[in-house]
Formats: sequence, structure tokens, C-alpha cells
Amino acid sequence: MGQSSLLLAVLALGMPLANTLPGIAKEVRVYSGRHYNTDRQVFKTFSENTGIKVRLIEATGITLIERLKREGKNSNADVILLVDSARINNAAKEGLLAPIQSEQIKKNVPARYRDPNNRWFGLTRRVRAVIVNPKLVDPSSIKTYADLAEANLKGKLCLRKRKNVYNQSLVADQIVLKGEANATNWVKGMVKNVNQPFFGGDTSLIRAVGQGKCAVGVVNHYYLARMQAGASGENDQKLTQPIKLIMPNPAHVNISAAGMAKSAKNKKEAIALITFLTSPKGSSSIAGPTYEYPLNGFGTSSQLKAFGRFKPDNVSISELGETQKRAIQIMANSGWR
Repeated sequence: MGQSSLLLAVLALGMPLANTLPGIAKEVRVYSGRHYNTDRQVFKTFSENTGIKVRLIEATGITLIERLKREGKNSNADVILLVDSARINNAAKEGLLAPIQSEQIKKNVPARYRDPNNRWFGLTRRVRAVIVNPKLVDPSSIKTYADLAEANLKGKLCLRKRKNVYNQSLVADQIVLKGEANATNWVKGMVKNVNQPFFGGDTSLIRAVGQGKCAVGVVNHYYLARMQAGASGENDQKLTQPIKLIMPNPAHVNISAAGMAKSAKNKKEAIALITFLTSPKGSSSIAGPTYEYPLNGFGTSSQLKAFGRFKPDNVSISELGETQKRAIQIMANSGWR
């Protein structure tokens, strides 16, 4: 058995590698668009179990993609982590990611959450959910994304800015599911219901809903979960406790994902890290502290349990990436600023 096969076999069994494979390179360089200190603990666990040191560079997803293009074959990146379907798809289309042929990784990641050409693989799941101030709107009146365009929400809806990649993916999702014409009418209906300036972030939007400045908003689920758990302080925790989160049926699910850089010098180590991060243990370890959902299951925190289960729609992550540009055009033409 070669070193690469031995590395993955031992890793899959959960055995420590620190003194097992003395001949291999002992580092992997990661460009990460995830900005969570808790990820560092996951990398530390990986290093302790493998003897492979993780060298981490963090920046925005767009910045990392531009850096990879600029550095070309001279890049030091081995693994890239990004937080949206469109961004990881764009990296693949730009020829920045190398395919990984690994049955173990395929086993770890459901088909809808990985690239058909094996260039990237999902790590965690994120639901674009609806939040409601129950003093202003009856939560039971909203069951699907389509309800956000209904006239009864005129002047009550708040949305994040058009440039936000999560909303772009949500609109792409609706295009795939319902066609361009229906998705366009839906976007126009939502825009008509907005009476606040478009928000720069999910956190500020959630605060506005809690304060009653908005009755309804659209956010990634984990922003509310963190605030209700007290991660951003007692004031936010108290403000957000009454807010109700609705999982639309079916729900739009996005991912954070990993791929091996085409320029990777430490390929065996890159594959080992991605194998670990996509494993049940690795995915849960990354998702848990950030209140994301692992690739399988619905999380263990009391906040996620309170949100309840959700039914993902049938749109694949690769379809979202392919439809993103059209989604942005529709948003712009409809007045989504």
C-alpha cells in the first residue's frame, strides 16, 4: 500500500498518524473564506491525529479566488474553503481546483452537496430561513418563500443587499425550481414589500426584526441561533429570544465547501484534510460551534432543535452556481438594491 492510501486508510479508522508515516510531508496550507476561530480547534484536532500541520490564511472568498488566480502555479495553497455554492463553483470554473478521486469522500458527502466532477465537496449546510416578529406578523402565515411576496407583507419585509451572495443563491434556487418568469415575479413582489433600506448584514437585519422596525426578514439560520444562544452578548440574546424562525417547506440549503487547489504541492495531505472535514466527525466538529448543520443530521444545540427539522429542496449546489449570474440580473432589474 502506498503512502497516500495508507494515510487515508488510517485516517478513516480514526487512528493517530503523528508517528505512523515518517516519510510524508507534514503540512497542508489552507486558504479559508470561513472566519471562525472555532475552525482552528478542528484543524488542531486534525494535526494532533495526523502529525500534519495546518497553515491557515483567511480572507474573503472573492479575495482568495483573486489571489489564487494571481499566484497561478506558484501559489502555496493546498486547500481552499469557501462559504457559498456560487463561489466554490466559480473557483472550479476558473480552473483553480483539482479533481479528487476518493471513494471515501464521495461516501462522506451526499451527491447534491458535491461537484459532479469531484472538484469540491460540501462541509456544512446553511438554510436561508425566514424570521418573524410575532407581535407584528403571525408566523403561521408564512410557510414558503412565495409567501414573502404576498401583499399582506407590504411595508413589513426587510432584505439584505443584492450583492449578498446568500440572497443571490436563494434567487438562483427559485429560478431552478420555478422558472425565470415566476422567480422574477416573486422577486418583484418582495421588493414591493420592502420599506427599509436594504441591510448590509444578517445580524443587523435580525436586530431590526427584534426591535420591530421590520416584521419579517430573510437570513441564514445560524445568525439567529448564535444570537439566541448569547454568542453576541446578553442584549442581543434578550432582543432575539421572541423572534420565530420559519423553515420554508421545502428549504433552500447552501453549503460551505472545500476543494484542493490545482497548485497544491501537498496533495496527499490536502486529500487527508478534506477527507477528515467531510467525515461525520469533521463535519459535526466544524458545524457545531457555528450553529451550522452538519452534512447529515440536524445539529445538537437547543437552538437548532427549537428550529425543528427541514426538508431540503431538490436543487443541487452545482445548479445554484450555474444560475447565479442570471439571478443577479433579475435582482438588479427588479429594484433589489
